[in-house]
Amino acid sequence: MKDKLSTENTHVLVVDDDPIAAETLQHALTEYGYPTTIANDGVEAIHHVRTGKFRIVISDIEMPRMNGIELCREIRERSLCDYTYLILLTGRCDTESVIEGLDAGADDYMSKPFSPSELRMRIRAGERLLLQESRELMIFALAKLADSRDNETGSHLERIREFCRALCGELSSWEDYKEVIDGIYIQSIYESSPLHDIGKVGIPDRILLKPGKLTDDEFAIMSMHSQIGADTLQSVVDAHPEATVLKMAYQIALTHHERWDGTGYPRGLSGEQIPLCGRIVAVADVYDALTSERVYKKAFSHEKAVQIIREGAGTHFDPDIVKAFLRLEDFFRKIKTDFNESAERKDAEFLPRFKRNLEIVSSLQTL
Repeated sequence: MKDKLSTENTHVLVVDDDPIAAETLQHALTEYGYPTTIANDGVEAIHHVRTGKFRIVISDIEMPRMNGIELCREIRERSLCDYTYLILLTGRCDTESVIEGLDAGADDYMSKPFSPSELRMRIRAGERLLLQESRELMIFALAKLADSRDNETGSHLERIREFCRALCGELSSWEDYKEVIDGIYIQSIYESSPLHDIGKVGIPDRILLKPGKLTDDEFAIMSMHSQIGADTLQSVVDAHPEATVLKMAYQIALTHHERWDGTGYPRGLSGEQIPLCGRIVAVADVYDALTSERVYKKAFSHEKAVQIIREGAGTHFDPDIVKAFLRLEDFFRKIKTDFNESAERKDAEFLPRFKRNLEIVSSLQTL
């Protein structure tokens, strides 16, 4: 898949106290189409970075007031902006300097004098990393929009993906799963699991927000959200078959309400007919639902939720996933507590960050 990212959206900050070196860098970057600004030292650079305009910073190491390594550390430790790709530029290429720079938070290292073609390739490497972050944010934004309709407890989606990542990490060491669950699989389920209930956008508010128990007819309509979500995601996958994360999101949306014994919906799949990602999300989603307060119920305790999931092994849930869950139950309790405490602050910070990254993603030709 080609990552088509317009250079006009990648603003580069060059930090160097040597005006000739800085202007040489600026000229090379401008030739490649990157809007470039110069800062004379780290202190001046900090003021520019705070604006959130610059996604890539190229800094010399040896400068007065604040050198390049101090600048990297300041940006990383104080989280002055969204993730910024940091490249250190220096005439020294000894191992000690490289280690010191990387430890301070630099992403890459380039020696002087630089080759324009090398500069271009290192900038493109930074763009690929930033592009991945922006794609993840777009997927999560879609999930947030769907999630907001039924007043889910704050940070529900953040918890789901953390739960899924933990379950995959546990299972990846098991003989039956180590050939299936690798780093790519874990990252894919982390990104795609928040879309599990995206089909709820197609459910009427009178049913989605009903404070009491649903009637049989209402439940039949509610259960359609799995198919609605799957159909929506499938239409995107059909247009962009290379979008592997959305392929998994389709499987999860369709099957996370299926049951091991075949009594779930929408298709009544059983056992290993249910994709592994759907079986994993099923446990994560039920645990979070049980331990969260809803308009129609009080939250269950962690202990009660664990009991319910344990008793559901072999009927509701895949026994292996339950076994992994039981090994991780203390982690689940911690994630539930930690993300509850920070939910409101994270939600308040999300929209501005989403809007800034939207400028990057809007330049893509493919998901």
